[in-house]
Amino acid sequence: MKIAVMGAGAVGCYYGGMLARAGHELVLIGRAQHVDAVRRDGLFMDTQAFKEHVAMQASTSASALQGAQLVLCCVKSTDTENAAAEMAPHLESGALVLSLQNGVDNAKRLQRLLPQRVAPAVVYVASEMAGPGHVRHHGRGELVVDPAAVSNELAKLFIDAGIPVQFSDNVEGALWAKLILNCAYNALSAITQLPYGRLAQSEGVEAVMRDVVEECLAVARGEGVEVPGDTWEAVLRIARTMPAQLSSTAQDLIRHKPSEIDHLNGYVLRKGTALGIPTPVNRVLHTVVKLLESASTEGA
Repeated sequence: MKIAVMGAGAVGCYYGGMLARAGHELVLIGRAQHVDAVRRDGLFMDTQAFKEHVAMQASTSASALQGAQLVLCCVKSTDTENAAAEMAPHLESGALVLSLQNGVDNAKRLQRLLPQRVAPAVVYVASEMAGPGHVRHHGRGELVVDPAAVSNELAKLFIDAGIPVQFSDNVEGALWAKLILNCAYNALSAITQLPYGRLAQSEGVEAVMRDVVEECLAVARGEGVEVPGDTWEAVLRIARTMPAQLSSTAQDLIRHKPSEIDHLNGYVLRKGTALGIPTPVNRVLHTVVKLLESASTEGA
């Protein structure tokens, strides 16, 4: 199958690399420095299970996704509409666009702008770009998808590539479950520049995370969303399964790039305000990260 990855960051490179390694024709669409490195040497995958260069196509233009039957949209939530506009002229009519993005509304935002089928996937992977054309994998890698949107055949494609797939009839709830994890960890990791394992062991952090989780669950209930599973146990599990991971928000600040905080704690803040549900801890975390982000981008 020809597969395109729109957004060759840590998530896109990891999943794209795994699929290319399994033999699929794959093209990464990303920034010039990554594209040049991949064209020259292949994508270097530095994972827990293997370290190798994986050959694939790469381009800076969305026109390269022509002919792709599956498109993984892995851009930042802040770039969703721009990505849709870039992809629209080149998408095959029967293509499936799978949103592998943080936040809960990206697939809906893409679907408003694209006639092709768009489906969300909940992503649990710890990865980072260690340099141009070099993705480092710290752990996990599963996807949660809706069986009504992703066929068994497509799920098998991922599974055969070493990517676990879980089906859920409540993907919206699963997206909120992931959002809550991001709200609990991303801002605190960005503010402290600590990885999840050390962060979770720091004094006072557990109480702050519990407050974040309770606010998020209150807003989810106000939205009529049923969040599956034991949310607090899922928060604790992140520190155990991804102890060395810096949040994507922390990585953005390091690189002097705008973060997705408006689509994480900021999203909960906006929804809470609209519903009349107080979210003071999410408000503080959002505000502090925005201040750090402003100082970081001004100093770039």
